[in-house]
Amino acid sequence: MESIQSIKQRFEIIGQDPKLNRAIEKAMQVAPTDISVLVTGESGVGKESIPKIIHSLSHRKHSKYIAVNCGAIPEGTIDSELFGHEKGAFTGATQTRSGYFEVADGGTIFLDEVGELPLTTQVRLLRVLENGEFLKVGSSQVQKTNVRIVAATNVNMFEAIKKEKFREDLYYRLSTVEINIPPLRERREDIHLLFRKFASDFGQKYKMPTIRLDEDAVDLLVKYRWPGNIRQLRNIAEQISVLEENRSISASTLNSYLPHNVGNNLPAVVNSKKSESDFSNEREILYKVLFDMKGDLNDLKKLTMELLKNNDSQKVQEENKNLIRKIYGDKEEEIEDQDSSPLEVLHLPEPTVERTFTPAPTEDKYHFAEEIEEEETLSLQEKEIELIKKSLERNKGKRKAAASELGISERTLYRKIKQYDL
Repeated sequence: MESIQSIKQRFEIIGQDPKLNRAIEKAMQVAPTDISVLVTGESGVGKESIPKIIHSLSHRKHSKYIAVNCGAIPEGTIDSELFGHEKGAFTGATQTRSGYFEVADGGTIFLDEVGELPLTTQVRLLRVLENGEFLKVGSSQVQKTNVRIVAATNVNMFEAIKKEKFREDLYYRLSTVEINIPPLRERREDIHLLFRKFASDFGQKYKMPTIRLDEDAVDLLVKYRWPGNIRQLRNIAEQISVLEENRSISASTLNSYLPHNVGNNLPAVVNSKKSESDFSNEREILYKVLFDMKGDLNDLKKLTMELLKNNDSQKVQEENKNLIRKIYGDKEEEIEDQDSSPLEVLHLPEPTVERTFTPAPTEDKYHFAEEIEEEETLSLQEKEIELIKKSLERNKGKRKAAASELGISERTLYRKIKQYDL
């Protein structure tokens, strides 16, 4: 049996971390058997090396090895990719096709990102694991396959099971043996070794001298969290190798390549349940806002009534300003100056239309009140249009003079003329 060190050299695995060594050792132990294996670990830790080790040390090593990225295949076609389909099974199926489980018969299939499989595909996969049987899409004929399945995922499977995104029975079928690959931040002593290996490889690839890190840069490299793990470390080494003319890299230079706005990838515990007191407080705030709005509307209603029956323009203007100040506080001037604001208030001119009322002998004494009540139902928009028209008529169509009389800017008046098609 090969040693761990020889396996590392064969598959170009760098590092001496005990957790990494234990993962490789477990892969070597389960390789001669046919039991299914689930490889877990964060994205970018190198999970794809484990199924290759298992296949190469198994009695299936001379048969096919197929790696399938389950997350990269659309949900509508993944059943066809894995199990094949019959001619005419769906639109575009112009001929019969063999799936991976048929092609890899006698060999090994590596299902990467198995946690992304649709539930319907999970049912089919469970049947293969239980008795080696599957059905092509569009076929009723049961086919047999003898395939070793190694799966990998960076998903928390227990959370996925809890959310009913992954079948619990399939999880226990896949994870007969579970091998966990530690993240790079837990392999501090291996970080610089990996960086040197990548730097050497890229120096040869781009025909450049190999970059070197000074002591401070090495210290920064080791202390960095590396949320993207080995994949991120490799990318950083390639960037620096290509972009830096000075082949001696300082800590400040290295720091400029490290993203610092990436949060950690530890799960955050969020309490999604709100207490009764939270809802009670929100309800009280909502009621208060509604009551305040009702009061403001009543004040606007009162102001409108005053405009209809009161000829004292100065008094109305003062009440108008007081109402604006009450609603908007210190922002009164901002609201008057913002031409795009739909809340701009017109400073209404003194009414020139005289209203006379001569009660008929048979009229009810409340007739005048009813007339006012009827006029009150007119919308504020109609009154605004009427006032603009009258102001333009008095000023013979001169917008500047009309705007000054109405107490608004000329641009606002132009916008309202265009808005109301006057």
